[in-house]
Amino acid sequence: MDKIAEEAKKIVGEGYVVSDPRILEPYLYDKTEPHVRPKPAREVILIKPGSVEEVSEIVKLAFNEGVPVFPRGGGTGLAGGAIPTKPGIILSLERLNRLSIDRENMVADAEAGVTLGRLIEESEKFGLYFPPHPGDEGAQIGGLIACNAGGSRALRHGSMRSSVLGMQVVLPNGKLVNVGNKTIKNNMASNFLHLFIGSEGSLGIIVRSFLRLYPKPMHSATILVPYGNVEKAVDSAMKMLWAGYVPLSLELVDSRSMKRTAEYLGLGWKYGEGEAFLMVVVSEPNRDMLYAEIEGISAILSEGASGEPILAERKEEQDEILKIRSEIYSAYEKNLFEGLDVSVPIGEAIRFIDSLKKIEEKYGVKFPIVAHLGDGTFHPDILMDSLDREKLIKVREEIYEAAVYLGGSITGEHGIGYTRKPYADKYMDDGLKRLMIAVKRTIDERGIMNPEKFVP
Repeated sequence: MDKIAEEAKKIVGEGYVVSDPRILEPYLYDKTEPHVRPKPAREVILIKPGSVEEVSEIVKLAFNEGVPVFPRGGGTGLAGGAIPTKPGIILSLERLNRLSIDRENMVADAEAGVTLGRLIEESEKFGLYFPPHPGDEGAQIGGLIACNAGGSRALRHGSMRSSVLGMQVVLPNGKLVNVGNKTIKNNMASNFLHLFIGSEGSLGIIVRSFLRLYPKPMHSATILVPYGNVEKAVDSAMKMLWAGYVPLSLELVDSRSMKRTAEYLGLGWKYGEGEAFLMVVVSEPNRDMLYAEIEGISAILSEGASGEPILAERKEEQDEILKIRSEIYSAYEKNLFEGLDVSVPIGEAIRFIDSLKKIEEKYGVKFPIVAHLGDGTFHPDILMDSLDREKLIKVREEIYEAAVYLGGSITGEHGIGYTRKPYADKYMDDGLKRLMIAVKRTIDERGIMNPEKFVP
């Protein structure tokens, strides 16, 4: 790696090529749980290019030498996708942080290292907003696109895939390709844009993107509705969807998780009692539309509720409820074996919950019931209720089996990465696997881009 390091210094500058183990350490991991993440390779160098051109030159160098490249964004992934598993180059995109807002066209021009938090902040200065919110605002745009990140707002606005209009990608041979542009519709050539979105760094490095923005809604509210059990909550939610309401988000959370997280955050719980809650966020351009939506949704959700809906309109109240919901993972993190993100068709939610209950009874475990119910994504986090690793692995496998049986997927948000690769190999259609392998070999002929990830 010494030769690579010396050549890289000529491209990016000596201060941006790192081999010091103390500085490298945080770049060897992402947020994948320690119990399931792969062991990182230590024979790596960290390179931090400062421009698209420098990324291109570094990748070209790696291609010529046959050295693996591990693209890295904010390190917020949960499937081991950014962990270097072979000797090679960790290519951090943190210095690619240029961002401009095209207000007239409602488009953000963002390099890969721009954080989600900064994109949100800058968009708001122009009266615009970026709808997808996968969670951690320290996540970087390149990584969010590469993993097709989701989050609670996918019900109305879709995942990252729905917000990307165009991008620049550095291919494994170092060449730069432009895919798409700022237009909403573009039928020129095959849709290679969506080939790279969600490819987890296996086909190239996303270095720049055009992202669709929307006028910022001026009015919002959060409705929290308690239920005696999760089945009644799901039934009410489906009635709301069938009535034609599409709120900004629709979340299902069990009471135990909400209260535990409120305590973890040092907040008192003052939002009613029940075994489960529906959390509905509505957002509209004017008050009349907002209140009409609140009235219609509340009337439907009240029918099966165990108590009165709680309406939060003040920003402070809404932020507190959202904070509690967003930090559930953090509240369980110390006792977490693995956080899952399975998805099922929305009409199969009750049957999937029933399957989870049977798995709980069989193995003597307890799952938090946390779901982006509007798009069918569940997070049945596996807690360390047992120190028997083999038992916990069986729990994971039965959850996957239940989701796939109902026509779902083993991952709706986090991606395949490293940790889900054996299960992708098991559950993915054989023809699709062959196609993925063929595409990988065609675009990444030397197999240097994020090896041992994503492709079964």
